[in-house]
Amino acid sequence: MINIGKINTLTISKQNSSGIYLSDEASGKQVLLIDEKPKKYELEESVRVFVFVDSEGHLAATTHIPWAQVDDIAYLKVVSVNYYGAFLDLGLKKNLLLPFSEQHHEVEVGDSYFVKIRLDDKDRLVATTKLSQYVSDEMENNEFTVGQKVDLLITDQTDLGIKAIVNNTHWGLLYENEIFQTLQRGQRIDGYIKTIRDDLRLDLSLHETGYGKVTSLTDRILQMLSDNGGELAVGDKSEPETIYALFGVSKKVFKQAIGALYKQKHIIIDKTTIRLA
Repeated sequence: MINIGKINTLTISKQNSSGIYLSDEASGKQVLLIDEKPKKYELEESVRVFVFVDSEGHLAATTHIPWAQVDDIAYLKVVSVNYYGAFLDLGLKKNLLLPFSEQHHEVEVGDSYFVKIRLDDKDRLVATTKLSQYVSDEMENNEFTVGQKVDLLITDQTDLGIKAIVNNTHWGLLYENEIFQTLQRGQRIDGYIKTIRDDLRLDLSLHETGYGKVTSLTDRILQMLSDNGGELAVGDKSEPETIYALFGVSKKVFKQAIGALYKQKHIIIDKTTIRLA
């Protein structure tokens, strides 16, 4: 089955003066490869392509991979506006239409906006800024579990921290005092479900939760100590920013890890250093 607006792995089925055609085994449908200077392919060779409906209503494919696909929410820049609506840079030669009817408010050329990518009634790619019908504040059907690894799209700063869209479907919050790196609006980053609150809203973390994280960090600490002559200039009283710069974790997790190593008699802990025992 060919998935329109998605990355597909298809097979070269025909090459002639009209171009290169791909198909999938399930449907047998043929799709024209529209790359301007395609590489040389062999019949039956598998190719990873993005499939969409062109301006004439025909299926087309390209080996160029877009910034986002159907069902994704993405932060895309407006490159032009005409009487159809606004057009967004999707990373392809063909820009993505944001119809006037799908604009929550008027958009400006050169600015970027969060949009949901979907298919219209003719299976053409379109965008919408009306996210409320696609992104939920509350979890409804046990979609997430504490500790689950998720995809985060960074959105807006709040008084408590930074909001993010989780797996393109739900809102979540990263608390300010738990963020030890610079995050940019529109950035995609891996995260974890830290807490599912009583009101079914999601609290997030940029780091794996639980003892499994501490265990993997202890291995890294021992390796770094070994690689650095048995001593590192970071200890129990080091600043959180210093710890994050070195290990990419919070001070709390770091202290749990070195505490475990100390109990196992692997290291000696000082205020500003740790060293192999």
